[in-house]
Amino acid sequence: MQVAEITTPAVLIDRGRVENNTHEMARRAHRLGVRLRPHVKTHKCVEIARMQVADHFGGITVSTVAEAEHFAVAGFRDITLGVPISLARIPQMLDISGRLDAFHLLVDSRRAIDALALAARQGNQFVSVFLKVDCGYGRAGVVPGTEEAEALAIALHEDANIDFRGVLTHGGHSYDCLNREEIRVIAEQERVAVVDFAALLRAKGIPVPEVSVGSTPTMCVAENLPGVTEIRPGNYAVFDRFQTAIGSCSPEDVAISVLATVIGAYSDRLILDCGALALSKDPGPTHVDPHCGFGQLMTEDMLPIEGLSLTGLSQEHGKVVGAAAKNFQVGDRLRVIPNHSCLTLACFDEVRVVDGSMVVDSWSPCRGW
Repeated sequence: MQVAEITTPAVLIDRGRVENNTHEMARRAHRLGVRLRPHVKTHKCVEIARMQVADHFGGITVSTVAEAEHFAVAGFRDITLGVPISLARIPQMLDISGRLDAFHLLVDSRRAIDALALAARQGNQFVSVFLKVDCGYGRAGVVPGTEEAEALAIALHEDANIDFRGVLTHGGHSYDCLNREEIRVIAEQERVAVVDFAALLRAKGIPVPEVSVGSTPTMCVAENLPGVTEIRPGNYAVFDRFQTAIGSCSPEDVAISVLATVIGAYSDRLILDCGALALSKDPGPTHVDPHCGFGQLMTEDMLPIEGLSLTGLSQEHGKVVGAAAKNFQVGDRLRVIPNHSCLTLACFDEVRVVDGSMVVDSWSPCRGW
């Protein structure tokens, strides 16, 4: 099939660019002396995950229990669930743990530790657990070096049914940066937060086998990672408009686009057949460009279009304004580079894999929680 034959809206992935992106991150990990445990929640596709681990040890990171199940069935045997556990899901998590070589869970509260330890003890199981650390992002995790953080590490270390694997953090505030130099500062902040905390715990006699960090921006610019054992970037496999805006990658690295058709052409605007249910409503890098719109408009052949902006999204419609609107008519097709590839890919049941003008494969992302 040719791209020109695809019914819109459709999400497209450039296979060659994904291969280049995944190989490059693997090379960076080898060069930095760390293991790569890629996050697969961006794409939720087994095929991309296999590319991500092809040059590395094979462990992955997921965001949901459904993803853990999906990738376990596909043959992945070493999985980290990269969000603090939901207590109601503990029985399901322990079931998955019993079927894998390694299933690592995250906690950042005493209540979660106690609930997990009790369930593991009742099931006569041994469960691998990371302590989630906040390196400045302000979302989840304990503050390193505090009494609370030390007490939780001690509790994990001392419980007979828990294997305390180490400390883990995510420098999500790197997305607030304006350029690569600012990202480098966050990358070092991310590293120091967990490396220093691990050193403090070791000095108190608590082994910390793993020190895990990673966001796509920080791992694309980090120049050295002493003290870190593994990295967990994910978005890098396909990138998106946000990553190009803050300097994580070049526009030529972005592997994702949404193919759309003009269904309305007026003197001052165009209407596309892709709305929030195809692109999400992520506002994009407004701190870099307040008028960035809901995605970057490209021709069907992936050339940038000047003079058009995707300014509005309803459920099934995209509103495009700008002087160049007069150059298009109903039936013309455009591509949109999404602001946030993770949310965009989650909108589709099918991913069309392209090589130039040809569709060469079709992938099915995991769905659910």
